[in-house]
Amino acid sequence: MGIRGFLRKELTHLLKVNTSDRPWEMPLAASLAIGLPLLLTLYWGHLEYGLTASLGGLVFLYMPNTKIEHRMVFTMACAFGMIASYALGLLGHFMPELMAVAIIIIATLVTMTCRYYALGPPGSLFFVMVSAIGIFSPITFSEVPAQVGLVSLGCLWACAIGFLYSLYILRKRPSQPIQALPKPTFDFVVFDSVVIGIFVGISLVLAQLFQLDRPYWVPVSCLAVIQGVTFRAAWTRQIHRVIGTIFGLSVTWLLLSLHFSLLNLCLVMMGLIFIIESLVVRHYGLAAIFITPLTIFLAEMTSFGMSEPSQIIQSRLIDTFLGCLVGIVGAAFLHNESFRARSHKLLKSGRHLRF
Repeated sequence: MGIRGFLRKELTHLLKVNTSDRPWEMPLAASLAIGLPLLLTLYWGHLEYGLTASLGGLVFLYMPNTKIEHRMVFTMACAFGMIASYALGLLGHFMPELMAVAIIIIATLVTMTCRYYALGPPGSLFFVMVSAIGIFSPITFSEVPAQVGLVSLGCLWACAIGFLYSLYILRKRPSQPIQALPKPTFDFVVFDSVVIGIFVGISLVLAQLFQLDRPYWVPVSCLAVIQGVTFRAAWTRQIHRVIGTIFGLSVTWLLLSLHFSLLNLCLVMMGLIFIIESLVVRHYGLAAIFITPLTIFLAEMTSFGMSEPSQIIQSRLIDTFLGCLVGIVGAAFLHNESFRARSHKLLKSGRHLRF
C-alpha cells in the first residue's frame, strides 16, 4: 500500500493539468514575434539572420499583463537583458577555457536580477539559453556586432508586436494591477542565485569533459530543472522534461523525415510556438514535447543538410539527460536545510577573517 500510494501520488503530480485563462491571441502573437523574422529573412535569402533575430523575439514571452505603459517599459527592459546575455555569450565563445566561468556569471547575475524584480515564468531560462547558444555559435570575432544587432532587431520586432497585441487585448480584458516588489532577501536573491549559477556551470563543465557537440542544451536543461520553487517542483519538472524530450525527439524525427521545404519548416516552427504557449501554462511535460523540435530547429536548421538527423537527435537526448541530472542534484542541495545552514555558517565565519 505504501508503494502504491507513493506511485499514485507521483502520477497525480506528473499528470496534473492546470487551468489557464490565457487568451488564444497570446500564443498567436508569440508565434508572430518569434516566427515572422524567419519568413522575412527567408524571402531575402538569409535564413541564418532570421534564426538569430528570432532569439530576440523570445522577449515577447516576458510581457506582463499590466497597463500598456508598464508592460512596454518592462518588456523593453527585458529586451536589454536579452541583448546583453547574448552579447556576453558570444564573447565567451572566444575564451574556451573560461566558458564555464562565463555561464556561471551570466546565470548568477540574470537569476539575481529576475528574483529581485520578481520576474515570473519563464524566469531566467531564455536569457541563459540565448547566452548558451551564443557561447557555442561558430562565428568569427568580426561577426559579433552583426549578430548582436540581429538579436536587437528581433527584440525590437517583439516589442512592436507586443505593443499591437496590447492595444488589442486590453480592449477585451482588463489589465492586472502592478504588484509591489517583495522585500528582497539574501537567501532568495543572492544565495540561491549563486548556487544555481554554480550548478549550471558544472553542467557545462561535464558537457565539455564528455566532449559533447555544441552542448548548449545541457546548461539550459539544468536551469529549467533547478529553478523550481521547491524540490518537488524541480523533481516534477525533471520528469516532465526528460519524458517530454523523448517524445519530442520522436516528433523531431518525424518532421525531419517529411523533408519540408524551408518555407514549410518556418511555418511549422510558428505552429510549434503557438502550441507551446498554449500548453506550457497547463502542463509542462506536454509543452516539452514541442519545445524540443523548436529548439533543435532554431539552433540546428542551418546544419540540417550537413549533419545526420539521428546525430542531432542523439546529441540533444544526451544533453537533456545530463542537464536534468545535474539540475536535480543542484535542486537537492538548494532545498536542503542542512546545506543552507552550513553555507550560512561558513559565510558568517568568513566575514570575521582578517588578512
